[in-house]
Amino acid sequence: MIELKNVTKIYHTQGGEQVDALLGIDLVIPSGSVVVLRGESGSGKSTLLSLIAALSKPTSGEVIVDERQISKLPDNFASIYRGENIGFVFQRYNLIPSLSVAENIIVPLIPHNLERKIIEEKLMRVMKLFSIEHKESAVVRNLSGGEQQRVAIARACVNDPKIILADEPTANLDAALSRNFLEILRVLKSQGKTIVIATHDPIFFDQDFVDAFYEVKKGRIV
Repeated sequence: MIELKNVTKIYHTQGGEQVDALLGIDLVIPSGSVVVLRGESGSGKSTLLSLIAALSKPTSGEVIVDERQISKLPDNFASIYRGENIGFVFQRYNLIPSLSVAENIIVPLIPHNLERKIIEEKLMRVMKLFSIEHKESAVVRNLSGGEQQRVAIARACVNDPKIILADEPTANLDAALSRNFLEILRVLKSQGKTIVIATHDPIFFDQDFVDAFYEVKKGRIV
């Protein structure tokens, strides 16, 4: 499903310094698998996620998803690609605190001009899946950390994406919430989702549902 061919990503700071974020990455992630990219902050693993999501473009090399070259998509087509294929779980959730649970979850659906009935069906499906339907009208800033986590994951899944990308998803969670997140990943895998997790949290490293681990260090898979 996901293939990176000799991918390099180079940034330049405002001071003109060159940052080699990724150097010659070759990676194949089969459909329906769970893959963990492990490495310290600044290793390049989050940059890998951004390339798979078409949030940024490689300096050189190819990113291919479902036999489609996505690494050179114009921004408007990249946005369509994300809406149809990608669910992103952010480290700090990136929820809108003043909006309700339902309003936060349906944000990814807004660009698609769907009928209200279809939006409500999609909303109820993910709220039931992650056991937050009783919080539908609650304002997000009043929720517990675990509830906010479930809202963030429901938002990532509301479009029924093929690919779930999670960037340091347990960085702000206690042990109980981290274990809860692992169980949610099991559910998503059982649904055939392809899941890529960037983390340095050792809680992932002995999980039997993870199909492959890749160590990312200084922009390379080592």
